[in-house]
Amino acid sequence: MRRLLIVVLTALLPTLLNAQDVRNIILLIGDGMGLSAVTMMQFDDIDKKTIFDHSDNIALTRTYSLDNRVTDSAAAGTALATGTKTNNTYLGITPDGRWLESLTAYANKRGMATGLVVTTYLQHATPAAFYAHSENRHNYADITRQLADSHIDVAIGGGMHYFKEEYGTEDSVARRLNKSGYTLVRDMESLSRCNPRQRVMALLADYDLGADSGSYLAEATGEALRLLDKRSEGNGFVLMVEGSLIDGMGHGNDAEAMKREMRSFMGAVECAVEYARQNPSTLVVVTADHETGGLSIVSGNADFNLSEQGIEYRWGTDGHSAQMVPVYLYGTGAECINGIMENSELGQRLKMLIE
Repeated sequence: MRRLLIVVLTALLPTLLNAQDVRNIILLIGDGMGLSAVTMMQFDDIDKKTIFDHSDNIALTRTYSLDNRVTDSAAAGTALATGTKTNNTYLGITPDGRWLESLTAYANKRGMATGLVVTTYLQHATPAAFYAHSENRHNYADITRQLADSHIDVAIGGGMHYFKEEYGTEDSVARRLNKSGYTLVRDMESLSRCNPRQRVMALLADYDLGADSGSYLAEATGEALRLLDKRSEGNGFVLMVEGSLIDGMGHGNDAEAMKREMRSFMGAVECAVEYARQNPSTLVVVTADHETGGLSIVSGNADFNLSEQGIEYRWGTDGHSAQMVPVYLYGTGAECINGIMENSELGQRLKMLIE
């Protein structure tokens, strides 16, 4: 597998090197968002195009992990973050214990600013794949300590509960984070007043931000872009944004709730695409770690002579599926990512674009 990946990336190298200079990467991950979830939103208002329909390029990724044909978020997040597949439950580490360098860590070493925005807690599998190294995604104490000492400049989401478990009171948490150069932020209003010179740890909830959080994800994405844009001082940045709770609604087989989470995620995508439109040299990549629920959209009536048979949402599982997931690309460098690839290959290509 590794030899095949090297051959593929070597073949792609001229294309990547000839691309316009990519200075900023905004990677948006819809946790559990499969093609059916995107199609569902297209049917939500069939006369109006969605943000996905306006992409400059598209691709597909295979999501299986190193030890399972059906991945979990830790292995899939690690593949996207580091460019290397690993076992389920593993974060930023190979089965033999080798630590993997994430896209954000790689960017940080190159003098770029880095950020995370999520609707879940910042210690959850997908965001943790960008800064943590652990054989167990549920080792929240260790992951929290790694987050407190991480390379991430701006982190926005939930997770105060785990910081309090590790460090005690909120004041103790603030003091501990301050030692690492972070300012602790507890609400969106305070976040909007943050100075870009500050490293920011915005812990806006004990756990996640809650289902149907409305415009939160778009607003938080906008704040992260404001801070990173100035903090980067022209050296560029990498921002990962996760629509975290799409996955939970798939686990619950709740189509209407999934629509609400998809709308929230699409608001963040629109924010990122608008930033890219106004700031050339920005690449926006929208994908998923895996599909959840085995969702299919089927005819509501077998009589195809009817002018409209209606549609039904049918679920194949309350877990994850092995379906390929989409990749939507916008802005500078969008032409460089094409075809059907491994999720780890997508992670490798993103690193190559900021070399």
